[in-house]
Amino acid sequence: MKKLYFSLSLVVLLLLFGAWLVSFFQWTSPTIQNSINTTASSETVNNATGSIQSDQGRPLSVVFNPPAPEDAPAKIREEVMLGYKIMTETKKYAGEYVGDNLSCTNCHFDGGRARETLSLVGVAAKYPAYRGRRAYTADLGLRTQGCFERSMNGKAPALDSQIIQSLMVYYHWISKGIPIYENVPWLGIDHDLKLKRKPDVIAGKKVFQDVCARCHGNNGHGTEIAPPLWGEHSFNDGAGMNRVRTFSVFTWRFMPKSSPGLSKDQALDVAGYVHAQPRPHFVATHPNKIKRIIPLEEEGVR
Repeated sequence: MKKLYFSLSLVVLLLLFGAWLVSFFQWTSPTIQNSINTTASSETVNNATGSIQSDQGRPLSVVFNPPAPEDAPAKIREEVMLGYKIMTETKKYAGEYVGDNLSCTNCHFDGGRARETLSLVGVAAKYPAYRGRRAYTADLGLRTQGCFERSMNGKAPALDSQIIQSLMVYYHWISKGIPIYENVPWLGIDHDLKLKRKPDVIAGKKVFQDVCARCHGNNGHGTEIAPPLWGEHSFNDGAGMNRVRTFSVFTWRFMPKSSPGLSKDQALDVAGYVHAQPRPHFVATHPNKIKRIIPLEEEGVR
């Protein structure tokens, strides 16, 4: 009899415990589901960049993934495609503003869409930016006008021209998904190679003859596959590439194109050699400085 009572008591206890388990999971499951939903809403994948975004829209990482020009929405596709063509065939599509035989894509490979180059992906998120050359903040339009004057040895298209406006649309499209003023690690290049010596021009001439001439020509005036590095059809002495420190870093990182292999010393020496060659003189076609004529109250902006 005692064994029977014990068995019945055990069954009752097990039934009570089972009922408690059922009620416990019915009560906690909505909480678990809500937690899952909250996590899903606070961190979502941005399909445009492949980055993970918080519910405040700030990415937890920035991924290099520029959209193709032809994938632009119908309303802006024509302007995006024209901007890309101006970048890659500059003399054909903006010839009246170009004074040399270069295209923008000679420095910004694939119209700035390549990462291993002076990339333009994300540049629309970084401007306006302070420019020491102007001693003021400049937007992308002013920055691009300067490129036409210097790197293209030409003249600046008007800000409201089809050329500048199509380039603006293009910059913004390939920067799609990158938040304003977010850190974009692939933009720009180092300031110099940090070699504590001056370039050896004689050694640089040999590097040019052994490595560079096969594409840029023995006289440095360019060929069908590579642009001129000096002479009347090259960039002028106001261009960024006319700085030895800039040209040497670009050469070390990206040249020869598709298979860079120069040492830092070789890059510095050949940059010095190229810099020593004749080229056009920069002539400004619009004011370089922005006049500070409107005073700002000392107590700050209100």
